[in-house]
Amino acid sequence: MPDNDDLTAGARFAPSVPARHEPFPLKGCGALDWGMQSRLARIFRPDTGRTVMLAIDHGYFQGPTTGLERVDLSIVPLLPWADALMATRGMIRSTIPPASRVPVVLRASGGPSILKELSDEQLAVSMEDAARVNACAVAVQVFIGGEHETQSVRNMTRLVDAGQRYGIPVLAVTAVGKELTRDARYLRLATRICAELGAHVVKTYYCEEDFDTVASACPVPLVMAGGKKLPERDALTMAYNAISSGAAGVDMGRNIFQSDTPQAMIRAVGAVVHESAKPEDAYDQYLREPAPAG
Repeated sequence: MPDNDDLTAGARFAPSVPARHEPFPLKGCGALDWGMQSRLARIFRPDTGRTVMLAIDHGYFQGPTTGLERVDLSIVPLLPWADALMATRGMIRSTIPPASRVPVVLRASGGPSILKELSDEQLAVSMEDAARVNACAVAVQVFIGGEHETQSVRNMTRLVDAGQRYGIPVLAVTAVGKELTRDARYLRLATRICAELGAHVVKTYYCEEDFDTVASACPVPLVMAGGKKLPERDALTMAYNAISSGAAGVDMGRNIFQSDTPQAMIRAVGAVVHESAKPEDAYDQYLREPAPAG
């Protein structure tokens, strides 16, 4: 039944209070559509503006990586402490529980294996399929300076165009081959190109000198790649230094799932990223957490 009482003159209109509009306060995010901001707000925690992304997409070019032989046993128990999960659509559909509610960053490029030239990638996932798996972002490798540099940049820009239509952000991963250095000059070049051409988030490696200039020169959030397995204290120190220098989070894989106690490690990384815990305190936390039984 309609409410026939006259309720249009009440104080609820609050004419003296300006209307509120609160865009998600993430770097470079203010001009994005609502759907993109909403998806980014699932990847980056609104209370800190940072993320702990768990990368398990290694198998798309190197097969069953150590620690990922059984994702159902090694990774699924870690999902409660991951802000986002970077994975392939095959692993998402076959193994990741839909009820986990973990935001997905979907690997969208691929092609060559470790037996071939890695920069010769193509788009391997359509944006329609990314929408079907409810991805919060798609990830594409960009090989600045690589043999197939232009092709990989074109992969990214095609995804950006499709993402604009579907409201799905694109994460560009700056790939570093054996022949490319990981110094600030190169990383500034690679990350800036990705951002200039439309990437909404950029993932890159850490460098000890001048990483703050890499983060500062990139107009969108920069997420640090974990890279090869390091001793736990060193990995936590690298994460702390990256965050202190302006990174908006970390995307770690091997430094978490190849740890002796992966659950303790992802929690320690979370303390560094979201609580600004010092590396020594986070490492002490890691040591205090007992290894799971069995």
